[in-house]
Amino acid sequence: MVLQIVEKFRKNYTVSVILSALEIPRSSFYRWLAEGVEKILTLAEEAIIELCKKTKYRNGHRKIKALLKRDYGIKLDRNTVQKTMQKFHLQCKVKQKRKWKSQGESVVIAPNVLNRNFIASKPNEKWVTDITYIQYGSVTLYLSTIMDLYNNEIVTYKLYNHQQTPLVMDTLREALIARGNPQGVIVHSDQGSVYTSYAYQNALKENHLVSSMSRRGNCWDNAVIESFHSSLKTEEFSLAKFNSLSNVSVVQRIDEYIRHYNEERIQEKLGYLTPKEFGIAAA
Repeated sequence: MVLQIVEKFRKNYTVSVILSALEIPRSSFYRWLAEGVEKILTLAEEAIIELCKKTKYRNGHRKIKALLKRDYGIKLDRNTVQKTMQKFHLQCKVKQKRKWKSQGESVVIAPNVLNRNFIASKPNEKWVTDITYIQYGSVTLYLSTIMDLYNNEIVTYKLYNHQQTPLVMDTLREALIARGNPQGVIVHSDQGSVYTSYAYQNALKENHLVSSMSRRGNCWDNAVIESFHSSLKTEEFSLAKFNSLSNVSVVQRIDEYIRHYNEERIQEKLGYLTPKEFGIAAA
């Protein structure tokens, strides 16, 4: 293809100008010319590049390998996919490890019923919830999320310009409506003031839900939802500077990311299915 393009336009442009427009080094072109070959992408390489673009470079080689088989019927070993991604600089964005500081002596407000058992045998058995701040719009926003540990699906989320009790109350209320008011669900959170508030704790009791809380200063007790929020910021906002976007844009990007997460983002622990697919397959 490259040789044909150069041949087609060389009557009107120099070879150097054509190669510059194609972003191809002259040395490579003349080497291909001497060897009588062209730089041709294989079908597998094209598929890998397309998958990485489609998923906004969020996936590592293991997930790309699974998507390659699922969407294109192409079976490659993990090392081949990894080398191809490295060749074309398609590596996924890497999350920075978060450093945690102890908040002092552990004081249990509600029992740690979950106790780091993040495996659920059925839907609406265990929910985890947390709040994270979003600082990419004109004002800081606070994202409250509830996740079902059965398939890691985001049940519901709310995005407000404050982190007061109504934020978590509305998130809980919407989750109950979305799931048909299930009873006996373990709802696990940290010991933030909104979760220890009378209003929130009373709402759990009135709806026959089981309150569970992490030990103070121990992020690992709620690691799954913490990891989700970290992935959202890394994958969706890694190139954005603080306060560089409009609030409308921030809301739209979060809406789209959570839709993508539930419906398109495959997970290794779910057998390379999306949360939605896993839920349907197990129904």
